[in-house]
Amino acid sequence: MKTYLQRMGRSLQLPVAVLPAAALLEGIGHWLPQNWGLAQFLQVGGSAILGQLALLFAVGLSLGMSKAKDGAAAMAGVVAYIVPTYVLAPKQVALLLGIKVSAVNPAFNAIAGNVFIGIIAGLIAAALFDRFHETKLPMALSFFSGKRLVPILATLVMLLVSVVLLFVWPVLYDALISFGKFIVNLGWIGAGLFGFFNRLLIPTGLHQALNQVFEFNIAGINDIGNFWANKGTKGITGMYLAGYFPVMMFGLPAGALAIYKNALPEKKKVTAGLMLAGAFASFFTGVTEPLEFSFMFVAWPLYVIHAIFTGLSMAFAAFMHWTAGFTFSAGLVDYILSFHMPIANKPYMLLVQGLVMAVIYYFGFDFAIKKFNLMTPGREKTTDDAPVEEVATSDSDDKYMVMAKKVYAGIGGHDNIKVIDNCTTRLRLQLDDTGNANKSQIMDAGVSGVNVLDKTNIQIIVGTEVQFVADDLKKLFDQNAKVEAVDSKPAKPAQTTSDGDVKSGQVDTFYSVANGQVEDIEEVSDPTFAQKMLGDGYAVIPSDGKIVAPVDGTIESIFPTKHALGIKTDSGLEVLVHMGIDTVQLKGEPFDIKVEAGQQVKHGDQLAQVDLDKITQANKKTDMMVIITNMPNVAYLKYRVLDQKTELNQIVLKATTK
Repeated sequence: MKTYLQRMGRSLQLPVAVLPAAALLEGIGHWLPQNWGLAQFLQVGGSAILGQLALLFAVGLSLGMSKAKDGAAAMAGVVAYIVPTYVLAPKQVALLLGIKVSAVNPAFNAIAGNVFIGIIAGLIAAALFDRFHETKLPMALSFFSGKRLVPILATLVMLLVSVVLLFVWPVLYDALISFGKFIVNLGWIGAGLFGFFNRLLIPTGLHQALNQVFEFNIAGINDIGNFWANKGTKGITGMYLAGYFPVMMFGLPAGALAIYKNALPEKKKVTAGLMLAGAFASFFTGVTEPLEFSFMFVAWPLYVIHAIFTGLSMAFAAFMHWTAGFTFSAGLVDYILSFHMPIANKPYMLLVQGLVMAVIYYFGFDFAIKKFNLMTPGREKTTDDAPVEEVATSDSDDKYMVMAKKVYAGIGGHDNIKVIDNCTTRLRLQLDDTGNANKSQIMDAGVSGVNVLDKTNIQIIVGTEVQFVADDLKKLFDQNAKVEAVDSKPAKPAQTTSDGDVKSGQVDTFYSVANGQVEDIEEVSDPTFAQKMLGDGYAVIPSDGKIVAPVDGTIESIFPTKHALGIKTDSGLEVLVHMGIDTVQLKGEPFDIKVEAGQQVKHGDQLAQVDLDKITQANKKTDMMVIITNMPNVAYLKYRVLDQKTELNQIVLKATTK
């Protein structure tokens, strides 16, 4: 559920990104003399966008939450929104219930344009698209198959939803209004509580749900819409927005200065670059994530202090009735646009408050960092700083045992190991305490990367030969081996020289591994692939289960759980085809492999038939990754344009060997 809500938050950014256009039109319209026709024209243009927020939310969610990101999903979202807004309009409700329009519950006046209805419509449309966009109807009805079926189903489902809302909506709406009134009745205290919990929820992504209640019209508050439409009460409208400006434009940048000041001398230069970039983003655009995430987890008490300071700023601005508004976030750009809005009340005082917040943030952060010895950026004693020791090996050890011994020493040996497991490319280890692991020592084994997930889980990216390293690591663990250090030396980088088996100057052409949507490897929701720890390549979000060879070559290996296999091209490139994310846990059930190790394949030859439904039912992603794992042998990669539909015979990239 948490993951689903986080996806919702990301999807909502698409319609929210439209709002600055409305702010620009409204802001310029109010800057110009009001007797100018152009001023009125621009204001009406801005209102046109603000008046359709619910529809924009329906479209944004239907598109963002669907796996294929297809325009047909957005069309279904529009249909899904239209149905209840028409069926549950007061006139239609009166007809359905056999009563006069004047007797209809006032709650139905709030159906049209309500963001809550837009959210429901978007989520249902996305779910219907993912489930039915490939459905094939009988021949007589074949015109309505596939994507054309989804809007039809959206109509039918939303009719049923409308029946439910006919009876549930008045109760639900009254509850939302009661909650909104409760917070509103708290006045400036309510604004402070909103700001405090908004910051606390950011790590989970659930702050977007909270924002909908106060910033849009779910509970009738609609602070953003009313501010830019110049509606409401001067000094009140915008009270859930204004207090952010002193924090984002002044407070957080001052906090960044305190973090820089407390960095270790040898890390000040790196910390300065990180803090300066984050401070500028916060001040100018109101984008605070680069700063907040830099200390959110490594120094969480400081983040709680930040949330408290935000609540104080929100409460004080509301108490003083100083108001300004934003559509995107509370940075300089939105502040300038909102400054001359008639409903803004003493917005210049927010600058004065900002200077005070800068002092509070700077000295508050500085005190907390020193008092509690918080490991903010530049102060952390990472495992990267730990010394690297030469691990004793013997002449009888092959390269896998040598690597296993170095990893074994790096993760703390037998007493720190709980579980040794692996997937196609990485060791998946459970330790008693990942804090006892020496990342530098692990990297000395020549691995591609180390991901510390939490206090007990760590992943070490080895590559397609991980199975041999895992087997040797288990041998060391079973023997309760004592791996001794012989001397100290600096960490050495992973080998980057070219393989002698690779034929120089050859071009391998890579085709799509499946029908579906081409995906930039950096967009894959697994950091090991996205950060190119295994190598470079591409991914496809498949529309069906037929997986084919993306390139000509020989099947080098098939993983025991069938979710991945290796291909070696005639030019010597080693290619990993990884089917799904974290699908090693499915023990091969969704995968029917059609090839054998040692078999020659041409691009387009079927490698596997995959049951995509089983993968999604297990809450795994179906992305099909194609990775060149010996990238040091690649001189040049040429991609075709991504973010478009692809078929099995379409070229995705060409790789030229060194």
